[in-house]
Amino acid sequence: MGNADLRSLAVLSEIDFDEVAGSVVAVDAHNWLYRYLTTTVKFTREDAYTTAAGEEVANLIGVVQGLPKFFEHDLVPVFVFDGGVTELKDEEVAERRAAREKAEELKQAAEERGDDVAAARLEARTQRLTGIIHETTRELLELLDVPVVEAPAEGEAQASHMAIRGDADYVGSEDYDTLLFGAPYTLRQLTSKGNPELMDLDATLAKHDLTREQLVDVAILCGTDFNEGLSGVGPKTALSELHEHGDLWGVLDARGAYIEYADRVRELFLDPPVTDEYAFETEISPDIEAARAYVTEEWEVDAGEVARGFERIEESLVQTGLDDWT
Repeated sequence: MGNADLRSLAVLSEIDFDEVAGSVVAVDAHNWLYRYLTTTVKFTREDAYTTAAGEEVANLIGVVQGLPKFFEHDLVPVFVFDGGVTELKDEEVAERRAAREKAEELKQAAEERGDDVAAARLEARTQRLTGIIHETTRELLELLDVPVVEAPAEGEAQASHMAIRGDADYVGSEDYDTLLFGAPYTLRQLTSKGNPELMDLDATLAKHDLTREQLVDVAILCGTDFNEGLSGVGPKTALSELHEHGDLWGVLDARGAYIEYADRVRELFLDPPVTDEYAFETEISPDIEAARAYVTEEWEVDAGEVARGFERIEESLVQTGLDDWT
């Protein structure tokens, strides 16, 4: 289901950071990291994050620039990383790969004609989370004592599961699929300026007189990352027909329609692969000097690109009364 479709259904409200201070946020790590990675690549010169060996670690700049927002507002982030790709998502992964390859072709053409602005914009679209990015992100988070949880499959499903269990107060993600995975509350815009946006599952269900199962059915009818929807069916039509026919199967029967793997997609959202085998501490003691050395010395990132980020982290320790962190 497209983001615009789910956004049109979700109950969203701006919330002040003061209202969520002291909370634990299970962050959809890939979603969060990719946004900072692409932004960094788009607005930062390439040699600032490229080592002498040619390894690109723009992610390290992104992490240092993005983490202060949590610390400054007394939030404990727990980064939840994706595990294996769900088989049903193979087609989407292939489409994203093709889009990156096309962007790479266009970037090369822009470089050849001397259009640096277009080349920088297209460079951001070619980014993917490489093995080096995964490795260095985890190592930097470890130095900053930020908890990490490894999901067996979808990170947002695991993060939602942690929130359902009460091990996290919120899920942090820009993806609206956290509604479908059952996250009670999602904080959006954690990668943007200003206050976050709160997405409320129970309020969304009440607004549309739906069960969570029916909300998933609406999404499947419109189309998700795992399936094509029915042609011409948007959220309004799906809602109307769900209210009339009760569930996905009733709608499909009434229409004489078929959605491939609909039962598996439904199960993936309602009973996704998740784990209870995780543990983390909410008392965080970052080693800022070691983290700074890791980024600027071991991985040769321009110190000027991360100086303010590390300063903000240090300042936040005092602001939140945790100035004994070392």
